[in-house]
Amino acid sequence: MENTKNTVVVYSSRFMGTGDDTLGATIVKAFTFQLTQQEALPTTLIFYNGGAFLTCEGSPLLDDLKTLEAAGVEILTCGTCLKYYELEDKLAVGIASNMPTIVAKQLAADVIVRP
Repeated sequence: MENTKNTVVVYSSRFMGTGDDTLGATIVKAFTFQLTQQEALPTTLIFYNGGAFLTCEGSPLLDDLKTLEAAGVEILTCGTCLKYYELEDKLAVGIASNMPTIVAKQLAADVIVRP
């Protein structure tokens, strides 16, 4: 099934939901893996604030994110966030982006998903 919607997934944290961080880390990984299993993939994944850690060296999501990127999913990480967390040299998937692009991607989306 071809995705006819511009779907953007926004990760603002290393965890999914609030409560226990260990559980949140487990389910954000499960969510991301499930994205790789969908027939209709999202158009773009955006990572900012604590979510920036998920696209960097050591992230448990890297294999799934690389699979999505290879399938044509755009992966953007906030450059200001990478700099703030001193992760600029650790970005392992996708590209560093900026707030004008992040805003434009979200405004152009048909659907925004926030795990």
